[in-house]
Amino acid sequence: MSSKRKGPSLRSDYRHFRTIPSRWMDNDLYGHVNNVVYYAYFDTILNRYLIDPGGLDIHKAPVIGIAVETMCRFHRAFAYPEDIEAGMATGRLGTTSVRYEIGLFGAGETEARAEGHFVHVFVDRATMRPVPIPVTIREALERLLR
Repeated sequence: MSSKRKGPSLRSDYRHFRTIPSRWMDNDLYGHVNNVVYYAYFDTILNRYLIDPGGLDIHKAPVIGIAVETMCRFHRAFAYPEDIEAGMATGRLGTTSVRYEIGLFGAGETEARAEGHFVHVFVDRATMRPVPIPVTIREALERLLR
């Protein structure tokens, strides 16, 4: 097994972008964005994509995505008041689940400062049992396939 760490992903690896402003409260005592906040940035880009192009009604939709796995690899920190340019691609699209690939970039940077993935399983809101990804969401996610 190699101990060499994989380098940062590139902006060109992603198909969709959204700018997310950092907030004063995102910084920790060390003066940079706290590690847990990166997951909130991941959640923000993917859920806005599900809402906007995917047509998801987060309050009333009978089918919702629930997180079953997340991962983040840190390369370089952000600090308030920087804007984060979040990139997203669909890494894997199954019948009931999707793996989103996400990279976080500084303004105009080509290498990700942080990157990771987020897996959703789509479930019936009432029963919490897996169901097929709704057609409009699937079509939106297909446009982001790597």
